[in-house]
Amino acid sequence: MMTLIVAIGAQNAFVLRQGLRKHAVAKVVAVCALSDAILVAAGVAGFGAIVRKFPQAITIAAIAGGIFLLGYGFLAARRAFHPSALRAGEDTNTRPVLTALALTWLNPHVYLDTLLLLGSIAAGRWLFGVGAVTASITWFVALGYGARLLGPLFAKPRAWRVLDGLIAAVMITLGVTLIAGS
Repeated sequence: MMTLIVAIGAQNAFVLRQGLRKHAVAKVVAVCALSDAILVAAGVAGFGAIVRKFPQAITIAAIAGGIFLLGYGFLAARRAFHPSALRAGEDTNTRPVLTALALTWLNPHVYLDTLLLLGSIAAGRWLFGVGAVTASITWFVALGYGARLLGPLFAKPRAWRVLDGLIAAVMITLGVTLIAGS
């Protein structure tokens, strides 16, 4: 179960970046953890059966999510080519909660992972769902607040260039993959 939560993706990269910047970490962690809790609960409750009956919803989410991830990836690439050392509290993203919501809810993999895969494993097994939600909360808190330990490394523009380059590569690859697979 933890592998579904810890998987490298747009949401985790964003939480890491916010943690490194020490900006709106509590809000971003809360949005991600609450969203996962809602999705896990829906999966355990059997929502996956509904999604299987309307596969076009996954296609629409994949295209929308792919476009969003491409945009996010290109912004990260632009930052990689024009790096600067970010200071704690520096506000380059004025809407971190909206970004966290978009990175979570426009990601079709979250529906495949939590509603279909987790839902098929845990359907009706609420204790399993509680464990999954606990793992999710633990992960997001550790990622968001643990990122601060990397602060000295990210005081250098080169480190941000590497991080943003990696984020760009992952986001663009995921975006292209989602759109191509739709």
